[in-house]
Parts: sequence; structure tokens; C-alpha cells
Amino acid sequence: MNRLITPRMLRSALPALSFTFLLAAIFYIQPRAMSYFGLNLMLNLGVPIALATLAQMMVITVNDLDLGIGAFVGVVACIGVTWLKETPLLGVAALLGCIAIYAALGALIHLRNLPSIVVTLGMSFVWLGFAVLILPTPGGSVPDWLRAFMTLKTPYLPFAVILSILIALLVHWGLMRTAYGTIARGAGGNPRSMEQAGWSGLRIKMTMYAMAGFFGVLAGLALIGLTTSADANIALRYTLLSIAGVILGGGEFVGGRISPIGAVIGALTLTLAGSFLTFLRISPDWQIGAQGAILILVLALRALINQAERKK
Repeated sequence: MNRLITPRMLRSALPALSFTFLLAAIFYIQPRAMSYFGLNLMLNLGVPIALATLAQMMVITVNDLDLGIGAFVGVVACIGVTWLKETPLLGVAALLGCIAIYAALGALIHLRNLPSIVVTLGMSFVWLGFAVLILPTPGGSVPDWLRAFMTLKTPYLPFAVILSILIALLVHWGLMRTAYGTIARGAGGNPRSMEQAGWSGLRIKMTMYAMAGFFGVLAGLALIGLTTSADANIALRYTLLSIAGVILGGGEFVGGRISPIGAVIGALTLTLAGSFLTFLRISPDWQIGAQGAILILVLALRALINQAERKK
């Protein structure tokens, strides 16, 4: 039996096991959460976090790190409750422009060999300033179609769960089952070899950064579809949550080692952690630290599994 359960299998299953353990703990503490309404309440905000995590994962795939994704999601949210509502064409053009800027960032980082951490951190202040200019005070109004989509009622399982599963499977297929996904992961793991094989490192990095911008846009729209309003600081914490979600889901800072399904599960686990800590009556001021402790615990388990795998 022990031979059937290898360290590699255990490492792959760790994100799902963490999610299951946390969900079971919540049901034990609060049995009423074991219902359609309870799951919907706990996981509703997991969709935008999962999308932001996938955006971060695109950047990590090419061996970079994005410290501006939270501020970027905030800009998208502000555009969504102002221009997208009042002048849809201008709103769509602005969102496409944001994605194009992300692609340009990828080109700048590649061509000038700049540290992605520095560039994206600097851009976070630009995104934040842009968001304040668009929406100086909290408020705004969400397009009706977006609100209707994000509050869709589905049978058996909450829409947030179904949407998360579909997103995870789609991105998994794109990155893990297609030729270009293999190339993108290879560029993160060994960019020099990929360029020697004839693939353009510049094009790959621009594509992955554009995909990060695309998922960042989806995260911002999903967020305002649930909150119905926005402000410039609405998603600043998404930067750290997205990094934690990727790592919790089995990804590594070494490019190419990612898991789309694991990243989504990691994001949902962090969302559940907030509910778990609330049920334990832990002050919101301490919840970020407690979420960090949960992440450290899971990473420690993964390190033990990796150590056991190396001994074999």
C-alpha cells in the first residue's frame, strides 16, 4: 500500500488535501455551513482571488513575479463601475489597453533584462494613481449583465464552485496539454534552450504577461460583480494572496513549475481560511498573519515530502 502512495503523488494531492481538511474543520465548528447557502457565502469571493492567482501564475511561469496585480485589479474594478457602466465602448477600450500595457511590460522586462519585481512594484503605484483618478471616492455602479452573471443561481452546487472548476480545467488544458503551453513552461525553466530551438523569448514573455493582464481584468470584473461598487484600494491584498495561492497550489518560483488546478484550489483554500478564522472569532487584524501561518504549515509539509522523495 505504501508503494502505491509515492511522495510525488502526495505532493500533487497536497493542495486538495489542505482544502478538504480546512473545509472539514469549518463544518465541524459550524455545521450550518454544510449547505448550498453556506458554501456560496464562503466561496463566493474565491472566484476573483482565483482569477488573480492565475494572473500571477502566468508571470511566475516565465520565472518572474508580479507585485502589481492587486493594484491592477483595483484599476479594472474602478473602470468597471465607471466607464464600463456609463460608456461601454470606452470601458472595453480601456480594459484592452490595460492588457496591452501588461504585454508591453513583459517586453520591457525581457529586452532591458530588468528585475520583474522592481518593474511591477513601480507599476503598482501607477495603477493605484490611475485608479484614484478614475474613482476618487468609493462608489460607482456595476453593469447589470455583470451583476446578473456573478450572482447566477445554479442547482446542486454554487455558481462560484462550478465557475472555479471550469476555469481551472480550461487553464490546465491551455498550459499543460497544448504545444504552446509546453513552450511557455519551457521558456520559464530554461529560456536559453528555448531560444536556441528557434522560439522567440520576447514573444513568449509578452504573451504570458498579456495573459496575466487578461486574467487580472477578469478578476476585477468578477470582484465588482459581487461587491457592486469599487474603490482604488479594493484589491491591494490580492498581490500577496495571489502569490500565496500559486505556491500553496504546488507552484514554485522556479519558472515552468506550476499547477493551474492547484493554483485555483490554493486560492479557494485561502478564501476558506478567512471564513475558518472568522468562525474561530479571530480578530480581522490577526487574520492575515494566521493565513500566513497556514501557508507556512502547508509549505513545511511539502518540504518534508520533497525530502522523502529525494531519499528514495
